[in-house]
Amino acid sequence: MAMKWFKENAWAAVAITLLRIYVGWEWMHHGWEKLTGGFDATGFLNNAVGKPVADKATQEVLFPNFTYFLEHFALPNVKLINFLIPLGEFLIGVGLIVGGLTLTAAFFGMMLNFMFLFAGTVSTNPWLLLLLVIIFTAGVNAGRFGIDAYLLPLLRKGWTKAIGKYGKTKDDAHGNPVPR
Repeated sequence: MAMKWFKENAWAAVAITLLRIYVGWEWMHHGWEKLTGGFDATGFLNNAVGKPVADKATQEVLFPNFTYFLEHFALPNVKLINFLIPLGEFLIGVGLIVGGLTLTAAFFGMMLNFMFLFAGTVSTNPWLLLLLVIIFTAGVNAGRFGIDAYLLPLLRKGWTKAIGKYGKTKDDAHGNPVPR
């Protein structure tokens, strides 16, 4: 009953909208700072690979696959990372602020927060992750007072039309339905 209220009630949508705008501002602001401030992730990535998150008792690396990814993909492609991280943060923020593709923005925000946490950066990441989970949990109600109110019905209509176009059958020479 509480989840139904959270996902469908207009007052819940108002609360989520305020939360969404705050979280969006945080993402957009930090993304913009990185876009305009000469962001370079090389030092961060080197530190994450050199001092990975490890168990304090055994010193065993807790996320070896992520460390491997950083060492063998992110560092060799640091120019791409230097572009994608700030742009991604900025677009996540814009999406949340305007309520456009809200669930997509929240999802990618959660993924970035998890990646920062796997790399060993705590900072505001747990807090933003929690807020994004709340926004994501609200579902479509999170974008009720935003561009999603207009965009999602159009996307749904286009998707239904595309699926219907390929799901229809036509008859063969004997009148039997044949899938396209």
